[in-house]
Amino acid sequence: MELQDHAGAGHDALMAARNQLLALAAENPELTRVRHNGLDDSPQLQIDIDQRKAQALGVAIDDINDTLQTAWGSSYVNDFMDRGRVKKVYVQAAAPYRMLPDDINLWYVRNKDGGMVPFSAFATSRWETGSPRLERYNGYSAVEIVGEAAPGVSTGTAMDIMESLVKQLPNGFGLEWTAMSYQERLSGAQAPALYAISLLVVFLCLAALYESWSVPFSVMLVVPLGVIGALLATWMRGLENDVYFQVGLLTVIGLSAKNAILIVEFANEMNQKGHDLFEATLHACRQRLRPILMTSLAFIFGVLPMATSTGAGSGGQHAVGTGVMGGMISATILAIYFVPLFLCAGAPPLPAEAAPGISNKKGDMPMCRLFQLSD
Repeated sequence: MELQDHAGAGHDALMAARNQLLALAAENPELTRVRHNGLDDSPQLQIDIDQRKAQALGVAIDDINDTLQTAWGSSYVNDFMDRGRVKKVYVQAAAPYRMLPDDINLWYVRNKDGGMVPFSAFATSRWETGSPRLERYNGYSAVEIVGEAAPGVSTGTAMDIMESLVKQLPNGFGLEWTAMSYQERLSGAQAPALYAISLLVVFLCLAALYESWSVPFSVMLVVPLGVIGALLATWMRGLENDVYFQVGLLTVIGLSAKNAILIVEFANEMNQKGHDLFEATLHACRQRLRPILMTSLAFIFGVLPMATSTGAGSGGQHAVGTGVMGGMISATILAIYFVPLFLCAGAPPLPAEAAPGISNKKGDMPMCRLFQLSD
Protein backbone atom coordinates (compact mmCIF):
# COMPACT_ATOMS: atom_id res chain seq x y z
CA MET A 1 0.00 0.00 0.00
CA GLU A 2 0.99 3.63 -0.46
CA LEU A 3 0.53 6.12 2.37
CA GLN A 4 -0.23 9.43 0.64
CA ASP A 5 0.05 13.05 1.71
CA HIS A 6 -3.15 14.48 0.23
CA ALA A 7 -2.85 17.83 2.01
CA GLY A 8 0.74 18.59 1.02
CA ALA A 9 1.88 18.70 4.64
CA GLY A 10 5.49 18.04 3.67
CA HIS A 11 8.08 15.35 4.03
CA ASP A 12 8.48 15.64 7.81
CA ALA A 13 4.73 15.30 8.40
CA LEU A 14 4.59 12.31 6.05
CA MET A 15 7.41 10.60 7.93
CA ALA A 16 5.69 11.29 11.26
CA ALA A 17 2.44 9.79 9.92
CA ARG A 18 4.36 6.79 8.62
CA ASN A 19 5.99 6.16 12.00
CA GLN A 20 2.64 6.55 13.77
CA LEU A 21 1.02 4.04 11.40
CA LEU A 22 3.82 1.53 11.90
CA ALA A 23 3.51 1.88 15.67
CA LEU A 24 -0.25 1.27 15.54
CA ALA A 25 0.24 -1.76 13.28
CA ALA A 26 2.88 -3.20 15.62
CA GLU A 27 0.37 -3.14 18.48
CA ASN A 28 -2.23 -5.12 16.51
CA PRO A 29 -1.85 -8.91 16.92
CA GLU A 30 -3.62 -9.59 13.61
CA LEU A 31 -0.81 -7.93 11.63
CA THR A 32 2.80 -8.98 11.32
CA ARG A 33 5.98 -7.65 9.72
CA VAL A 34 4.43 -4.28 8.85
CA ARG A 35 7.25 -1.99 7.71
CA HIS A 36 8.07 0.68 5.19
CA ASN A 37 9.67 -0.43 1.97
CA GLY A 38 12.65 1.83 1.39
CA LEU A 39 15.57 3.58 3.04
CA ASP A 40 15.39 5.74 6.14
CA ASP A 41 16.14 9.43 5.99
CA SER A 42 19.83 10.22 5.74
CA PRO A 43 21.95 13.40 5.98
CA GLN A 44 21.90 15.45 2.79
CA LEU A 45 23.77 18.56 1.68
CA GLN A 46 21.28 21.22 0.65
CA ILE A 47 22.57 23.97 -1.66
CA ASP A 48 20.50 27.16 -1.75
CA ILE A 49 20.89 29.30 -4.87
CA ASP A 50 19.95 32.97 -4.66
CA GLN A 51 18.54 33.36 -8.14
CA ARG A 52 18.36 37.15 -7.93
CA LYS A 53 22.06 37.44 -7.12
CA ALA A 54 22.92 34.93 -9.80
CA GLN A 55 20.89 36.88 -12.36
CA ALA A 56 22.52 40.14 -11.29
CA LEU A 57 25.95 38.56 -11.75
CA GLY A 58 24.98 37.24 -15.18
CA VAL A 59 25.11 33.58 -14.19
CA ALA A 60 22.55 31.24 -15.76
CA ILE A 61 20.90 28.46 -13.73
CA ASP A 62 21.84 25.90 -16.40
CA ASP A 63 25.50 26.84 -16.05
CA ILE A 64 25.27 26.43 -12.26
CA ASN A 65 23.75 22.96 -12.63
CA ASP A 66 26.35 21.94 -15.20
CA THR A 67 29.18 23.08 -12.95
CA LEU A 68 27.83 21.19 -9.94
CA GLN A 69 27.32 18.06 -11.99
CA THR A 70 30.80 18.23 -13.49
CA ALA A 71 32.59 19.01 -10.22
CA TRP A 72 30.91 16.40 -8.01
CA GLY A 73 30.06 13.83 -10.62
CA SER A 74 31.57 13.99 -14.06
CA SER A 75 30.78 15.08 -17.59
CA TYR A 76 31.53 13.22 -20.78
CA VAL A 77 33.59 15.25 -23.29
CA ASN A 78 34.61 13.07 -26.22
CA ASP A 79 36.68 10.05 -27.26
CA PHE A 80 40.31 9.79 -28.27
CA MET A 81 42.56 7.10 -29.69
CA ASP A 82 45.22 5.68 -27.37
CA ARG A 83 47.50 3.02 -28.88
CA GLY A 84 44.75 1.74 -31.12
CA ARG A 85 42.00 1.82 -28.53
CA VAL A 86 39.14 4.29 -28.13
CA LYS A 87 38.99 5.85 -24.68
CA LYS A 88 36.42 8.21 -23.22
CA VAL A 89 37.27 11.61 -21.75
CA TYR A 90 35.48 12.75 -18.59
CA VAL A 91 35.92 16.07 -16.77
CA GLN A 92 35.67 16.21 -12.97
CA ALA A 93 36.97 18.37 -10.15
CA ALA A 94 40.21 17.19 -8.59
CA ALA A 95 39.72 14.95 -5.57
CA PRO A 96 41.14 17.42 -2.97
CA TYR A 97 38.58 20.04 -4.10
CA ARG A 98 35.40 17.92 -3.85
CA MET A 99 35.75 16.03 -0.58
CA LEU A 100 34.25 18.56 1.87
CA PRO A 101 31.01 20.59 1.74
CA ASP A 102 33.00 23.82 2.11
CA ASP A 103 34.89 23.04 -1.11
CA ILE A 104 31.97 24.57 -2.98
CA ASN A 105 33.34 27.99 -1.99
CA LEU A 106 36.45 27.24 -4.07
CA TRP A 107 34.51 26.73 -7.29
CA TYR A 108 33.80 29.27 -10.01
CA VAL A 109 31.19 29.43 -12.73
CA ARG A 110 31.45 31.41 -15.95
CA ASN A 111 28.88 34.16 -16.51
CA LYS A 112 27.47 35.42 -19.79
CA ASP A 113 30.30 37.96 -20.13
CA GLY A 114 32.97 35.29 -19.84
CA GLY A 115 34.02 36.24 -16.31
CA MET A 116 34.46 33.78 -13.47
CA VAL A 117 32.06 34.18 -10.54
CA PRO A 118 32.69 32.30 -7.25
CA PHE A 119 29.90 30.11 -5.91
CA SER A 120 30.10 31.87 -2.56
CA ALA A 121 28.70 35.00 -4.24
CA PHE A 122 25.23 33.49 -4.81
CA ALA A 123 25.11 30.04 -3.10
CA THR A 124 25.11 28.71 0.46
CA SER A 125 25.13 25.14 1.74
CA ARG A 126 23.67 23.46 4.82
CA TRP A 127 23.10 19.96 6.15
CA GLU A 128 19.60 18.50 6.55
CA THR A 129 17.90 15.11 6.82
CA GLY A 130 15.94 13.83 3.85
CA SER A 131 14.79 10.74 2.02
CA PRO A 132 17.24 9.17 -0.44
CA ARG A 133 14.31 8.54 -2.79
CA LEU A 134 11.34 10.85 -3.27
CA GLU A 135 8.23 8.82 -4.09
CA ARG A 136 5.00 10.02 -5.62
CA TYR A 137 1.87 7.99 -6.27
CA ASN A 138 -1.05 9.35 -8.27
CA GLY A 139 0.49 12.81 -8.01
CA TYR A 140 0.87 12.79 -4.21
CA SER A 141 3.94 12.40 -2.04
CA ALA A 142 3.83 8.84 -0.76
CA VAL A 143 5.71 6.16 1.12
CA GLU A 144 5.28 2.44 0.50
CA ILE A 145 4.12 0.23 3.39
CA VAL A 146 4.31 -3.57 3.22
CA GLY A 147 3.25 -6.25 5.68
CA GLU A 148 1.49 -9.55 6.18
CA ALA A 149 -1.54 -10.93 7.94
CA ALA A 150 -0.90 -12.94 11.08
CA PRO A 151 -1.38 -16.73 10.86
CA GLY A 152 -5.08 -17.55 10.81
CA VAL A 153 -6.08 -14.05 9.64
CA SER A 154 -7.25 -13.47 6.08
CA THR A 155 -5.69 -10.80 3.90
CA GLY A 156 -9.05 -9.09 3.57
CA THR A 157 -9.29 -8.71 7.34
CA ALA A 158 -5.73 -7.37 7.49
CA MET A 159 -6.52 -4.81 4.80
CA ASP A 160 -9.62 -3.66 6.68
CA ILE A 161 -7.49 -3.21 9.81
CA MET A 162 -4.94 -1.10 7.93
CA GLU A 163 -7.71 1.11 6.56
CA SER A 164 -9.04 1.66 10.07
CA LEU A 165 -5.54 2.51 11.34
CA VAL A 166 -5.01 5.08 8.59
CA LYS A 167 -8.20 6.82 9.71
CA GLN A 168 -6.51 7.43 13.07
CA LEU A 169 -3.77 9.49 11.42
CA PRO A 170 -3.99 13.29 11.18
CA ASN A 171 -6.25 14.73 8.53
CA GLY A 172 -4.85 14.87 5.03
CA PHE A 173 -3.34 11.38 4.89
CA GLY A 174 -4.84 8.46 3.00
CA LEU A 175 -3.88 5.17 1.45
CA GLU A 176 -4.01 3.49 -1.93
CA TRP A 177 -3.69 -0.25 -2.45
CA THR A 178 -1.17 -1.45 -4.99
CA ALA A 179 -0.05 -4.70 -6.65
CA MET A 180 -1.89 -7.83 -5.46
CA SER A 181 -3.72 -5.98 -2.69
CA TYR A 182 -5.25 -3.65 -5.27
CA GLN A 183 -6.35 -6.60 -7.41
CA GLU A 184 -7.83 -8.33 -4.36
CA ARG A 185 -9.77 -5.22 -3.38
CA LEU A 186 -10.98 -4.76 -6.95
CA SER A 187 -12.08 -8.37 -7.36
CA GLY A 188 -13.64 -8.47 -3.91
CA ALA A 189 -15.79 -5.45 -4.67
CA GLN A 190 -17.00 -6.97 -7.94
CA ALA A 191 -17.62 -10.50 -6.65
CA PRO A 192 -21.06 -9.92 -5.01
CA ALA A 193 -22.41 -8.22 -8.12
CA LEU A 194 -21.05 -10.95 -10.39
CA TYR A 195 -22.54 -13.70 -8.21
CA ALA A 196 -25.89 -11.91 -8.15
CA ILE A 197 -25.93 -11.51 -11.93
CA SER A 198 -24.96 -15.16 -12.40
CA LEU A 199 -27.77 -16.37 -10.14
CA LEU A 200 -30.24 -14.07 -11.89
CA VAL A 201 -29.29 -15.43 -15.32
CA VAL A 202 -29.62 -19.03 -14.08
CA PHE A 203 -33.00 -18.25 -12.54
CA LEU A 204 -34.30 -16.69 -15.75
CA CYS A 205 -33.08 -19.66 -17.79
CA LEU A 206 -34.82 -22.10 -15.45
CA ALA A 207 -37.98 -20.00 -15.49
CA ALA A 208 -38.01 -20.14 -19.29
CA LEU A 209 -37.32 -23.89 -19.23
CA TYR A 210 -40.09 -24.82 -16.78
CA GLU A 211 -42.43 -21.95 -17.79
CA SER A 212 -42.92 -21.16 -14.12
CA TRP A 213 -41.68 -18.65 -11.59
CA SER A 214 -42.05 -20.95 -8.57
CA VAL A 215 -40.30 -24.12 -9.77
CA PRO A 216 -36.88 -22.43 -10.34
CA PHE A 217 -36.88 -21.33 -6.70
CA SER A 218 -36.68 -24.97 -5.60
CA VAL A 219 -33.43 -25.21 -7.58
CA MET A 220 -31.95 -21.87 -6.58
CA LEU A 221 -32.66 -22.35 -2.87
CA VAL A 222 -30.29 -25.33 -2.86
CA VAL A 223 -27.33 -23.09 -3.74
CA PRO A 224 -26.98 -21.63 -0.20
CA LEU A 225 -26.80 -25.17 1.20
CA GLY A 226 -23.69 -25.87 -0.85
CA VAL A 227 -22.20 -22.45 -0.12
CA ILE A 228 -22.61 -23.01 3.63
CA GLY A 229 -20.72 -26.29 3.40
CA ALA A 230 -17.91 -24.72 1.37
CA LEU A 231 -17.55 -21.82 3.82
CA LEU A 232 -17.62 -24.15 6.83
CA ALA A 233 -14.98 -26.49 5.42
CA THR A 234 -12.72 -23.58 4.47
CA TRP A 235 -13.10 -22.01 7.90
CA MET A 236 -12.36 -25.28 9.70
CA ARG A 237 -9.08 -25.66 7.80
CA GLY A 238 -8.10 -22.03 8.41
CA LEU A 239 -7.96 -21.14 4.72
CA GLU A 240 -8.61 -17.73 3.17
CA ASN A 241 -11.33 -16.41 0.92
CA ASP A 242 -9.03 -16.03 -2.06
CA VAL A 243 -9.47 -16.40 -5.81
CA TYR A 244 -8.94 -20.17 -5.60
CA PHE A 245 -11.77 -20.52 -3.12
CA GLN A 246 -14.01 -18.38 -5.31
CA VAL A 247 -13.36 -20.66 -8.29
CA GLY A 248 -14.30 -23.65 -6.14
CA LEU A 249 -17.39 -21.81 -4.94
CA LEU A 250 -18.59 -21.35 -8.52
CA THR A 251 -18.13 -25.08 -9.05
CA VAL A 252 -20.17 -25.86 -5.93
CA ILE A 253 -22.96 -23.56 -7.10
CA GLY A 254 -23.18 -25.34 -10.44
CA LEU A 255 -23.05 -28.86 -8.99
CA SER A 256 -25.61 -28.05 -6.29
CA ALA A 257 -28.01 -26.74 -8.90
CA LYS A 258 -27.36 -29.83 -11.04
CA ASN A 259 -28.43 -32.18 -8.24
CA ALA A 260 -31.59 -30.18 -7.67
CA ILE A 261 -32.39 -30.15 -11.39
CA LEU A 262 -32.22 -33.97 -11.49
CA ILE A 263 -35.08 -34.16 -9.00
CA VAL A 264 -37.07 -31.17 -10.24
CA GLU A 265 -36.89 -32.20 -13.90
CA PHE A 266 -38.16 -35.73 -13.22
CA ALA A 267 -40.91 -34.53 -10.88
CA ASN A 268 -41.98 -31.86 -13.35
CA GLU A 269 -42.30 -34.39 -16.18
CA MET A 270 -44.49 -36.69 -14.06
CA ASN A 271 -46.60 -33.76 -12.91
CA GLN A 272 -47.22 -32.72 -16.50
CA LYS A 273 -48.43 -36.26 -17.24
CA GLY A 274 -51.20 -35.87 -14.65
CA HIS A 275 -49.54 -37.20 -11.50
CA ASP A 276 -49.86 -35.34 -8.25
CA LEU A 277 -46.84 -33.13 -7.56
CA PHE A 278 -46.33 -34.63 -4.11
CA GLU A 279 -46.29 -38.20 -5.38
CA ALA A 280 -44.21 -37.17 -8.39
CA THR A 281 -41.65 -35.54 -6.10
CA LEU A 282 -41.34 -38.61 -3.89
CA HIS A 283 -41.00 -40.85 -6.92
CA ALA A 284 -38.35 -38.51 -8.37
CA CYS A 285 -36.36 -38.65 -5.13
CA ARG A 286 -36.38 -42.44 -5.17
CA GLN A 287 -35.43 -42.65 -8.84
CA ARG A 288 -32.76 -39.94 -8.80
CA LEU A 289 -31.13 -40.77 -5.48
CA ARG A 290 -28.60 -43.17 -6.97
CA PRO A 291 -27.48 -40.87 -9.84
CA ILE A 292 -27.12 -37.96 -7.41
CA LEU A 293 -25.02 -40.00 -4.98
CA MET A 294 -22.87 -41.49 -7.73
CA THR A 295 -22.04 -38.19 -9.41
CA SER A 296 -21.54 -36.37 -6.11
CA LEU A 297 -19.30 -39.05 -4.60
CA ALA A 298 -17.30 -39.26 -7.82
CA PHE A 299 -16.66 -35.53 -7.72
CA ILE A 300 -15.88 -35.53 -3.98
CA PHE A 301 -13.31 -38.31 -4.32
CA GLY A 302 -12.00 -36.63 -7.47
CA VAL A 303 -11.03 -33.46 -5.59
CA LEU A 304 -9.82 -35.33 -2.49
CA PRO A 305 -6.20 -35.43 -3.78
CA MET A 306 -6.33 -31.65 -4.22
CA ALA A 307 -7.53 -31.12 -0.64
CA THR A 308 -4.72 -33.31 0.74
CA SER A 309 -1.92 -32.38 -1.68
CA THR A 310 1.56 -31.33 -0.60
CA GLY A 311 4.47 -29.61 -2.26
CA ALA A 312 4.63 -26.68 -4.65
CA GLY A 313 1.27 -25.14 -5.48
CA SER A 314 -0.54 -27.04 -2.74
CA GLY A 315 -1.99 -23.84 -1.26
CA GLY A 316 -4.20 -23.16 -4.27
CA GLN A 317 -5.14 -26.83 -4.54
CA HIS A 318 -6.16 -26.90 -0.87
CA ALA A 319 -8.43 -23.89 -1.37
CA VAL A 320 -10.19 -25.37 -4.40
CA GLY A 321 -10.38 -28.94 -3.11
CA THR A 322 -11.53 -28.08 0.40
CA GLY A 323 -14.23 -25.69 -0.77
CA VAL A 324 -15.60 -28.10 -3.38
CA MET A 325 -15.55 -31.08 -0.99
CA GLY A 326 -17.33 -29.25 1.81
CA GLY A 327 -19.87 -27.74 -0.54
CA MET A 328 -20.66 -31.02 -2.28
CA ILE A 329 -21.01 -32.95 0.96
CA SER A 330 -23.48 -30.47 2.43
CA ALA A 331 -25.33 -29.96 -0.86
CA THR A 332 -25.68 -33.70 -1.47
CA ILE A 333 -26.93 -34.56 2.01
CA LEU A 334 -29.23 -31.59 2.46
CA ALA A 335 -30.52 -31.39 -1.11
CA ILE A 336 -32.11 -34.84 -0.88
CA TYR A 337 -34.36 -33.54 1.91
CA PHE A 338 -34.76 -29.88 1.07
CA VAL A 339 -35.36 -30.01 -2.69
CA PRO A 340 -38.66 -31.90 -2.29
CA LEU A 341 -39.62 -29.51 0.49
CA PHE A 342 -38.83 -26.45 -1.64
CA LEU A 343 -40.58 -27.93 -4.67
CA CYS A 344 -43.80 -28.78 -2.82
CA ALA A 345 -43.81 -25.61 -0.73
CA GLY A 346 -43.58 -23.41 -3.79
CA ALA A 347 -46.06 -25.36 -5.92
CA PRO A 348 -49.43 -23.81 -6.83
CA PRO A 349 -52.69 -25.44 -5.68
CA LEU A 350 -53.70 -28.65 -7.42
CA PRO A 351 -55.83 -28.15 -10.54
CA ALA A 352 -59.45 -29.29 -10.64
CA GLU A 353 -58.59 -32.14 -13.03
CA ALA A 354 -56.18 -33.79 -10.63
CA ALA A 355 -55.05 -37.32 -11.24
CA PRO A 356 -57.56 -40.05 -10.28
CA GLY A 357 -57.45 -41.08 -6.65
CA ILE A 358 -55.79 -37.83 -5.53
CA SER A 359 -57.63 -35.71 -3.01
CA ASN A 360 -58.37 -32.13 -4.07
CA LYS A 361 -60.11 -30.71 -1.06
CA LYS A 362 -59.86 -27.03 -0.23
CA GLY A 363 -56.59 -26.32 1.43
CA ASP A 364 -55.15 -29.73 0.49
CA MET A 365 -51.75 -28.44 -0.58
CA PRO A 366 -48.75 -30.65 -1.35
CA MET A 367 -46.96 -28.99 1.54
CA CYS A 368 -49.66 -30.20 3.93
CA ARG A 369 -49.46 -33.80 2.75
CA LEU A 370 -45.67 -33.68 2.96
CA PHE A 371 -45.90 -33.29 6.72
CA GLN A 372 -48.68 -35.92 6.90
CA LEU A 373 -46.28 -38.50 5.48
CA SER A 374 -45.00 -39.35 8.94
CA ASP A 375 -48.50 -40.12 10.35
